[in-house]
Formats: sequence, structure tokens, C-alpha cells
Amino acid sequence: MTSHASTHADRTVRKPPRPAMPGSLTATLALLSFVVPLSTDMYLPGFPAMARELSTDASGAQLTLTAFLFGLAAGQLVLGPVSDRYGRRKPILIGTGVCTVVTALCAIAPSLGLLAGLRFVMGFSGAAGVVVGRAVVSDLASGTAAARIFGMLMTLGGIAPIVAPLAGGAVVAGPGGWRAVFWVLTGASALTFLAALFLVPESLPAERRHTGGLRGTLRAAVSVLTDRFYLGHTLAFCLAGAALFCYIAASPFLLQNVLGLTVGQASATFSAGALTATLSSAAATRLVGRYHPRLLLRLGLALLLTTSALALLVTVTGQLDRPWALTLVAIGFLGLGQVFATAPALALERVPQAAGTGSAVLGTLQSALGAAVAPLMGIAGDHTVVPLFLGMTLCALLATLALRLTR
Repeated sequence: MTSHASTHADRTVRKPPRPAMPGSLTATLALLSFVVPLSTDMYLPGFPAMARELSTDASGAQLTLTAFLFGLAAGQLVLGPVSDRYGRRKPILIGTGVCTVVTALCAIAPSLGLLAGLRFVMGFSGAAGVVVGRAVVSDLASGTAAARIFGMLMTLGGIAPIVAPLAGGAVVAGPGGWRAVFWVLTGASALTFLAALFLVPESLPAERRHTGGLRGTLRAAVSVLTDRFYLGHTLAFCLAGAALFCYIAASPFLLQNVLGLTVGQASATFSAGALTATLSSAAATRLVGRYHPRLLLRLGLALLLTTSALALLVTVTGQLDRPWALTLVAIGFLGLGQVFATAPALALERVPQAAGTGSAVLGTLQSALGAAVAPLMGIAGDHTVVPLFLGMTLCALLATLALRLTR
């Protein structure tokens, strides 16, 4: 017993100190993560027009979102462990560079199949900024400090989903239609590449990298996947994210077809929801100084579950209208902001020895769940939202139950 305690103490003492994380780097990492909300949200107002031009239906248009999310999942699964072995900077630069080129090709894709394939590659390469960015935070911060930084990333990164639908609605309404959105995204991807090139240093020293090849990667994965505390918070985060993707996939049809909003009004409403989540995450960065992140996480999940269940109830009873729908969605987004600001920090602080792998598992599962639920939102047609609120309720319930793993 004494020997074990001594070994643990030695390991604690020898752990290399973490330098302070500058605010400029936090802002840069938020910019690097813009590719995901921009690529997910900006072209949503163009779904109906895309479906008509490519001779498909709602599920067909949602397939391009699913392909992107599967690519994002696969990219994180590969690039996270790669960054544990080769460092953080190279994967970010290569990923953002490839993403820029592929996004331009999406703008000229002549068919649904080719567009879906390109969207997969776009998600795979764009994953670098997300998964490696989280690993950089884990390299440089932990505990309450990490929770605050993740809250800042959510706040700064929240600019993208706020601006994206508004900008997307304006671009789609222009002469370039939905294809012009991808040209705008190409410019945004190029900007992220330049930001990474000049502003992101290497945060993982050579002595802390895994050098055991595939075997070392598998050992890191096992150490991550056998930690119940990590798994509980990761599942809570990913299932809450799946509830968000239910809304993202179905929002054009909820807002335009069911609630009767115009494209511009729908874009503004979607942006308002993103703003709500962003402000909630910004509040979390201050609240973690007074309340434990786990308390804020439980509160966020409770809000999400309650509002989703109420929305499902008023929908199946035929009472859904604009006030009900918009109010419940807004309160649910308040809960999402708390979850997204706290759950990643609580999960990754448990696996500092494999931050890239831990970030990869977290991001891959989130994207895979999002990809799985997105096409289900259109199976009942374009004029019902029962699948939307049923999916959100189930995801929120499972996220709440997942926290039992952390006891």
C-alpha cells in the first residue's frame, strides 16, 4: 500500500507543469471550430431549394448533413490519436487546408451523391480544428480553469451559429442560391487555415507524445474507455448534442412548414436559439467560480429534458403554436449552453495522459449520434415535428441517465 501511494505521489510530482493559456489562443481555437457550426447551419435555409434542384426530398437534403457528420466523426476518431503521437499543430494545418479545397468543390457539385461524398471529406478534414483544439485546451488547462475556457470557446464559437443562418438566408435569397453558401464557407475555411498557421503553437512537447504506434494508441483508447467518470460525462455531452442535431436537421421544416415563418424569419429564429445557448455558456464561465460544474451540468440536462417533453406533449395533443414552440426551444437552449460548457471539461480532466484520444472519442460519438438522428427527422414528412420532439426527449432522457455512471 505504501509503495503504491509513493508511486502515485511520484507520478503527481513529476507531471509537467501546464503553462497559462493566453486569451488570443482561446479566440483562435474558437475560430478554428467555426467550420462545424458554419458548415452545419449556414446552408440550412437552402434545404428546400437544394431538394428541388437536385430532384430529391427532405430526407435527401438531410443526407448531405448526415454525410458531413459521419465525416466529422471519422475525422475526429483518426486525428485525435494522431495528434497524441505527432503533436497538435501539423494535424490542424493539414486538416484545415484540405477542408478549404473540398468546400470549394462542394459549390460546383452536380449531383446529390457527389455532394454527399464531398461533404463527408469536408467533415473529416474539418474535424482537425475541433478535436485537436479541445486537446490543446486539455494540454494547457484543467479543472475549473478548463471549464471556463470551454465556456469561452462555446461563447466565441457561438458567433458562428448565430450569424450562419442569417447570412445563409441572405445568400440563398441571392442570385447564387444555395451553392453560393459553399463559396462563403470556402473563404471561412481559408481564414481558419491562416489563423492556425500564424497563431497556434505546438502545445504537446515531444516527451509527452505516444510513440508506441498502433499498440500505444490502443492502450490510450483503453485507458479512456474504461474510465466510468469520463464515459458518463462524455455520454451526457454527446446525447445532449444529439438532441441539438435533431433540432438542426428539422428546424427548416419546423420553422417554415409548420410554424409558417419566411426564410428570413426562420433564419433569425434559428440564430436566436444559438444566441441563447451562447449566452448560457458565457454565464457558465462565471458560475463555475461559485457552483461546481457538475451542478450546472445537471441543471442544464433537467431544462433540456423538461422542455423537450413538454414540446412533445403539446405537439401530439395538437396544441403546438408559435409561442409554445419558440418558448420551449429557447429554454431548452439555455440548458444546452450549460451542458456544452461543463461536460467536456469534466470528461477530459480525467484523461490528461491521452487528451487527443479522449477528445476524439467525445467528438466522434457526438458526430456519429448526430449523423444517426438527422435523417430520422424527416421520415414522417415535411409537415410534422413529432419525430423532432420525440427524438429530443429520448436523447435528453438518456443523457440524464448517463450521469449515473459518474457516481
